[in-house]
Amino acid sequence: MRKDCAAMVLAGGQGSRLGVLTKKLAKPAIPFGGKYRLIDFTLSNCYHSGIDTVGVLTQYQPLELHSYIGSGSHWDLDRMKGGVYILPPFVQASGGIWYAGTAHAIYQNMSFIEQFNPAYLLVLSGDHIYKMDYSLMLDFHKASQADATIAVIQVPRKEARRFGIMNTAPDGRIVEFEEKPKVPKNNLASMGVYIFTLDVLKRYLEQDDKDSASSHDFGKNVIPAMLAGGQKMMAYRFDGYWKDVGTLESLWEANMDLLSDTPGLDLHDAKWRISSTNPSWPPHLVMDTGKIVRSLVSVGCRIAGEVNHSVLFSGVKVGRGAVVRNSVVMPDAEIGPGAYVDKAIIGPGAVVGPGSMIGGETTANQEEVKVTVLGERVAIPAKEVVSSGSILE
Repeated sequence: MRKDCAAMVLAGGQGSRLGVLTKKLAKPAIPFGGKYRLIDFTLSNCYHSGIDTVGVLTQYQPLELHSYIGSGSHWDLDRMKGGVYILPPFVQASGGIWYAGTAHAIYQNMSFIEQFNPAYLLVLSGDHIYKMDYSLMLDFHKASQADATIAVIQVPRKEARRFGIMNTAPDGRIVEFEEKPKVPKNNLASMGVYIFTLDVLKRYLEQDDKDSASSHDFGKNVIPAMLAGGQKMMAYRFDGYWKDVGTLESLWEANMDLLSDTPGLDLHDAKWRISSTNPSWPPHLVMDTGKIVRSLVSVGCRIAGEVNHSVLFSGVKVGRGAVVRNSVVMPDAEIGPGAYVDKAIIGPGAVVGPGSMIGGETTANQEEVKVTVLGERVAIPAKEVVSSGSILE
């Protein structure tokens, strides 16, 4: 069975900077946008791009993610020839069991990849929010006769140190790669989307596996080694919406982005639907005292209070007289009567007691207010005050 291109999705990350939200959940399984998980965007992109053979490499807290992906039918990836495959670490005759790094994860699954004999390998992150046609990037890779192509996007200068930064020649060829530099030379950041000519990649992964001093990571080890080895490496510029929700603040911001008049990420685009596994809930119900303004409200919600500029997931309850503003309320959470919630992330199953205040406008400039976070199933007593920026677990 010959595939032109197969995809491998790196979905084993802990997402430690998301703290209380990833204590029991892999980062790609984090809820987003009222009805999705982060991994929905990568899997949906694969479907729309015609990539029908996808390996999902899991490791940290994988059970819910495995259950969510299932056979891949929600993304039309339950195929007889190809489809989606869950690839957790496995014991080898040589010893190790855990994926030691992103490159090691791919190398350990080389026998899986070789089943399909692809000429090219697409390596993706399972926790970024964006819509991208990978087939156009593959065409660019082929036309450039590149050994590796890395998707890049311009990020704000102040954030550039968080990313792998590409320095390129006028023709787009990568001449230098800096992994999270303290003083970036530019703001052209790697998106964590790679296409490799497989024969070349295999050679470098074999070399990396033999190097005991290596971190076995694409950004730290393999890509610099390919550059040093003189391989042709190209930067593919992407000018759409892309967000690495690596922090609680960025997760909140990405949800709020969906509520603008012209969101950078249009979830209502009929030509590029983001598919997901949806719960079997009835439609949301707005009571006679309920009010919803510029918000995304998912199925199964019961609204008796006011919801303004917020994102509510399935099964959320907002009590009479409660106010929810500028917030993300995750599945099955409950906001008690008379409670006030502002600029917060309320974790799955969390309960805010009657009359409590969570976050809130503590300064005249709302942008200076930090995001308040309640972890999964945290219960706040009645009439409690949780100050802005608090993180409770």
